[in-house]
Amino acid sequence: MASIASITSLIGRSRPLAALTFFCYFSDNVSSDSTNSVFEFGPFRLEPGEHRLLCKGRSVPLTGKAFDTLRVLLERHGKLVSKPELMNAIWPESTVEENNLDRNISALRKALAEHASGEVFIETVPRAGYRFVAPVTRPPHLMNRRAGDREPEVPARQEIRFCTTPDNVRLAYATVGSGPPIVRVANCFNHLDFEWGSPIWRHWVRDLARGHSILRYDGRGNGLSEWNVDDMSFEKWVQDLGTIVDAAGLDKFALMGHSQGGAVAIAYAVRHPERVSHLVLCGSYSRGAICRGRPEALKARRALETLVQVNFGKTNPSFFQFITSLYISEGATPEDHRWFSDLQLASVSNINLVRFMQACDEINVRPLLPQVTVPTIVFHSDRDRIAPPEEGRIVAAEIPGARFVPLSSANHLLLAEEPAWKIFREELAAFLKTNRDTTDLEASAAS
Repeated sequence: MASIASITSLIGRSRPLAALTFFCYFSDNVSSDSTNSVFEFGPFRLEPGEHRLLCKGRSVPLTGKAFDTLRVLLERHGKLVSKPELMNAIWPESTVEENNLDRNISALRKALAEHASGEVFIETVPRAGYRFVAPVTRPPHLMNRRAGDREPEVPARQEIRFCTTPDNVRLAYATVGSGPPIVRVANCFNHLDFEWGSPIWRHWVRDLARGHSILRYDGRGNGLSEWNVDDMSFEKWVQDLGTIVDAAGLDKFALMGHSQGGAVAIAYAVRHPERVSHLVLCGSYSRGAICRGRPEALKARRALETLVQVNFGKTNPSFFQFITSLYISEGATPEDHRWFSDLQLASVSNINLVRFMQACDEINVRPLLPQVTVPTIVFHSDRDRIAPPEEGRIVAAEIPGARFVPLSSANHLLLAEEPAWKIFREELAAFLKTNRDTTDLEASAAS
């Protein structure tokens, strides 16, 4: 029998971070003047437009704020940048303690391997600030290339707005990119601003927004949306999706549901098939823990919910690392683990998370699967520890005409560097294009 003790025995080590929340209409982590600039120093190459640091062609993970710190120092390389200047540039909308900047600098020194190589990139000027002292070169501007030689544009900024549901809950949503719209259904660990620079979510926006507009939102009770809500139920999640797409003025769109968001997407597609052009399901399920007929698994789930409810992570920060290992257990870097652990604290309170988990337990949209009429593709990692692979197969088998794409991965959230992400991108692009072309032909014939 699963128990709290058996779960806590699995927990590893982690690191807590105070919750981080921004309220703004524009989230811009890359200054407009340097979006298309590239900085090269030593074996490193910083690409602000891609939000990427490379070392000899290999990606070096950085938190969003550490990345911004490096960018500001590189823009003024050779010059002293005072601590107030740096903090104003990195946290323009917030008041933070100076030790946050110190942590960024420490993270940069580690990422640049200063101590290991003996090479100094960042000079500390006591009681004054920092100076980037290594030689820096800036290759020719990307805009000088011929149009056919350019890489696809990467969104540099998202627009964040708010709307209100019929039961008076404030929801935050963000749009980025241009082209046929893709709407990503909210999950429990969402924070529009915090995840913008995250190595866990960044590629989901970066890669999908090439040729599409992406609409994301924070669900009720988490992220930038209102946390103090009375009703945290599946029915409200479906209604919230409707509120969001109406507020954004979308008539027809591809709908992407990940994890429990898949069930929300299925319910919405059945109710409003005229508005959904494509249904994309990733690591999804149609039945929550209560409905799967696995009593031992349900006991373990209840034990986990108890640990969350008593705020076990407050005195045992390794608890967050344990949760992280369930979501990204294969090929994740220490930086990936830190990001997702931090996201858990920034995105939702322990009380709301328990309510969210309990609502997920009660999900049962399996009877709706045969009623789905829109083109559907189902992706599922074959060793997923959050959504059992069998649940993905049930969804694909019982939605008429759905295509199933198994992915060789243990990650519930696909990481940018793993082979499964490349397969996901290619299969998704082909699915959206093929069905969009078919839809366009049918519309032309009808007219």
